Amino acid sequence: MVDDREIASKIKLKPIEDIAEKLGINKESLEKYGLYKAKILQVEGSKKGAQEGKLIMVTAMTPTPAGEGKTTTSIGLADAMSQLGKKTAVALREPSLGPVFGMKGGATGGGHAQVAPRAEINLHFTGDIHAVTASHNLLAAVVDNRLHFDGACGLLDSRTISWKRVMDMDDRVLREVVVGIGGPLRGLARETGFDITAASEIMAILCLAKDLNDLKDRLGNIFIGYSPDKEPVFARDLNAVGAMAALLKDALKPNLVQTLEGTPALIHGGPFANIAHGTNSIIATKMALGLADFVVTETGFASDLGAEKFFDIVVRTGHIPPPAACVLVATIRALKLHGGVKLDEVQEENVEAVEKGFPNLKKHIENLRIFGVPFVVALNHFSSDTKEEVERFIQLCHEEKARVALSNVWAEGGKGGTELAKELIRAMKKDENNFEFLYPPEISLLGKIETVAKKIYGADAVAMEGKIKRRILRIEKNGFGHLPVCIAKTQYSLSDDDEALGRPRDFTLIVTDATLSSGAGFVVVSCGDIMTMPGLPKSPAAERIDLNEEGEITGLS
Repeated sequence: MVDDREIASKIKLKPIEDIAEKLGINKESLEKYGLYKAKILQVEGSKKGAQEGKLIMVTAMTPTPAGEGKTTTSIGLADAMSQLGKKTAVALREPSLGPVFGMKGGATGGGHAQVAPRAEINLHFTGDIHAVTASHNLLAAVVDNRLHFDGACGLLDSRTISWKRVMDMDDRVLREVVVGIGGPLRGLARETGFDITAASEIMAILCLAKDLNDLKDRLGNIFIGYSPDKEPVFARDLNAVGAMAALLKDALKPNLVQTLEGTPALIHGGPFANIAHGTNSIIATKMALGLADFVVTETGFASDLGAEKFFDIVVRTGHIPPPAACVLVATIRALKLHGGVKLDEVQEENVEAVEKGFPNLKKHIENLRIFGVPFVVALNHFSSDTKEEVERFIQLCHEEKARVALSNVWAEGGKGGTELAKELIRAMKKDENNFEFLYPPEISLLGKIETVAKKIYGADAVAMEGKIKRRILRIEKNGFGHLPVCIAKTQYSLSDDDEALGRPRDFTLIVTDATLSSGAGFVVVSCGDIMTMPGLPKSPAAERIDLNEEGEITGLS
């Protein structure tokens, strides 16, 4: 099988000025990073008073090790819309080095549906993630500096500090660390740890801020911990906001690249969806909507994580509209896995396993209907899919009265996505869009957690230790009960148990922690064994990556 690098190497990319011109962006509004990528400066009067473009949001069924191809589908769909003569852009997240060198590998699509230059995007790109890391760790340094000079009775109670450090790499040994040991010159000794940069609240802030002023306001609202008098302390109290914003100056500008077929792609920001809100920046999406007639954006993982957070956190900001339509990506292979088939047997025909695994997809269909948005189920086609399996899949979708279309963008690029694109256009024209949030802001945080758990995950109940409940009630008492919840849990199951495949029933969602992300504007609720600093797998992707004598990066999936 031809690999992604070989396919991409045969495509002659267009100069980034030509890609910008497709969106009406002149070269003076570009800050170039080489020939094929650029930062977009402020673009005024985008479509000159014309109606903003329509937003298409792509989500998926519960992911499996077999891969669902959500990013590939998003890119191929944008190319398909372009082939149909629609002025289209795709807006995606930036890849994190953690998954790139860990289990998942790269995140630039696959086959003939990729964004390019793939190696540069997957690695350092334009340095945005490094800027987030630096800004986050600057605040951490300021916190420990204040503790060093003020001592235990100063502005901060060291026992309550929740602000950790971050790095853009999977490194499990850094989950829990002790700092400040070795004497007074090393600062005040305390326990802390590292999260991965994609889980940083500053990454979430970068992606939820509408402009520089909003960014600085949000940075100032970051909760650090409590004072000795039990009053909340924020980043603004430490006079750190200006320097943190300075480090994010260039990171605030969206990045412009292209698909292999020359469709403009804005790639900006990279929060994880299992531990953060999982969507590219509002700035990039808003800019794309002002420049294109259709904008395809991707949310992280499945409807229970990425889609729910997109609706209840991102859209709730009011800075971007609800999607005009959604795509729900599914694969025959994933259905078989959820139906009980082993990973090494998913390429064998098994119609019965497709039927047994369908309840998982059915729940995701129900979830999108809860939000009232039009949608199309996209069957991401693999060569191992048999005619009988595909026919049964389509029949099962029709029994749920769901629109369905085949997508073969990996093998055929935009041409393989035209059926999906046409079905989406029909959905936008004919189906009602009665979007509504899952819950109102005025209900309690405990009520919001229970609503998501029962309506979206299918849980019977929610349980937590008394200290976690008291922590949540304290967040409410401090004036943050109106915020939405960002539930951090495994992506591999609708429940908080990553081994519970299919459609789990009769389960209790176990809440293990709750932290305030007042700068981002949500409360993070951790469930099960979720980790904010992943570890490398037994055979990490890093072991297969190399740099050859021609200076080409190989082994990057």
